[in-house]
Amino acid sequence: MAKAQSPAQCGSRLKLETLANRSPLQSIEFIGGSAPGYPRSVGVERNFSGKGRNKREFLERKRRFSGRVFSTCRRSAKTEAAYRIDLAQLEKRIGADKALAAVESSGLEAWATAMRSYGYTGVSIGRKFATARVFFAYWLRKGIIEQSPLWRIRLDPARELVLPRSLSPIDAKRLIEAGWRDVDTPCNVAATPTDRGFLRLRDLAGLEILFATGMRVGELVSLRVQDWQEEESSLLVRGKGSRQRLAFLPDERSLKAVQAYLWHRTKANLSHDALLVNAAGKGISTQGIAKKITKTAATAGISARVTPHMIRHTVATLLLRNGADMRVVQEVLGHASITTTQRYTHVFKDHLLATLRACHPNHHLKIDLEEPPSGTAPETKEQAITRKPPRRSARVGEMEQGAT
Repeated sequence: MAKAQSPAQCGSRLKLETLANRSPLQSIEFIGGSAPGYPRSVGVERNFSGKGRNKREFLERKRRFSGRVFSTCRRSAKTEAAYRIDLAQLEKRIGADKALAAVESSGLEAWATAMRSYGYTGVSIGRKFATARVFFAYWLRKGIIEQSPLWRIRLDPARELVLPRSLSPIDAKRLIEAGWRDVDTPCNVAATPTDRGFLRLRDLAGLEILFATGMRVGELVSLRVQDWQEEESSLLVRGKGSRQRLAFLPDERSLKAVQAYLWHRTKANLSHDALLVNAAGKGISTQGIAKKITKTAATAGISARVTPHMIRHTVATLLLRNGADMRVVQEVLGHASITTTQRYTHVFKDHLLATLRACHPNHHLKIDLEEPPSGTAPETKEQAITRKPPRRSARVGEMEQGAT
C-alpha cells in the first residue's frame, strides 16, 4: 500500500499542468504550498463532511451571498444580473450540493478550459472568475472557509484585440440627416407619448444626444428630466461604477433637437421623470433605442448594422482623428482607464499615416544627394548588389591584425 502523503507534501507541487500540455488559457498556473497567513483547508473540509452536511450547501451560500452583498453594496442592475448569471454557471459546473471547502482549484481550471472550448472570449472568462473571487472572498471573511480555492490560480487568458466598429463620416452624416427628415414641424407635434410626431422627435433627440456626447445607451435611457442643465447645455450622466460626469452638447443642431423634445416632454403629464419615454408613457429601454437606430440607418441607406455602441465608437474615432487630446476623449466617454481609450488609436491609423506623409519634416527638408558623375548612367539596383567592395590595402590589414 502506498504511503499517504502529508498535507505539506500535497501542497508542495508547483504546477498542475506542464509546458508540453498547456490549457487553451495559456497561463493558468497553480502555485503550490499555502499562501502566507492562510491555514490549509483540511480541517474545514472535515467540518463540512459527514452526515450533518447540508446537501444543497453551495446553492444556499449563493442565495445568501446575493441577498446580503447587493443589499449593502451599491451595484447597477446589470452588474447584479451578471453576478447571478456567473454564479449560476459556476453552480451548474461544480454542483449545488458541493461544500465550499471542497471546491478545488483543479475544478475551477477545468471550468475555465471548458468556457474557452465553448467560444467564450478572454474578457468574459476573466469577468466570471472575478465574480467567483468576490464570492469566495466573502465567505472567507465570514469564516465559513479558511482559504479561497482561487488564490492558487493566476488567470491570464490571451486577450483578443477587437477593433471597435465605427461609421465613416459620410455614413454618420447620412444617419443624422435621415433622423431630421422624419421629424414633423413642432407645431404639428402633440405633447403626448401616443403621438407619432412626439415619438419621432424623441428618436431625433436620442440620436443627437448619442452623437453629441458619445454616451452609452444604458446611460442614455437612465437620464432624467432634471439631469438637463440649460445654462451649460449639458446632461448629468451616471456611468459605470456610480461615476458621474457632465456630457455637453457642443453644437446648435443637437441643442435645438433636445430643447424641442424637452418642451413637449415637460408638457406631457407623466407620473415619472424619465427623459426618453416610449409610446406607453414609460421610460424607453435600451432595446427600444437600438431598434430606432437600426430603422433610421435603414432609411438612410446604410448597409452596415448600426448599433448605439457603434455611434459611441464613431464619436471617439472622429474626435481623435480631428485632433482631440486623448485625455479629453477619456473624459467624454467616461472611461476609468486611459488604456480603454487608447484602443481607438488603432482605428484612425490611416488618417495618422496621411498626416505624416503631408507634414513630416522629411517632405520639407531639402537634402542634397550625391549626384553621379556627368556622362555616366545611374547605377541600377542589380549593379549595386553585384558590385564588389573595394580591396583593402596590405597596410590596413596589418593595422587591424595588430589591434586584435
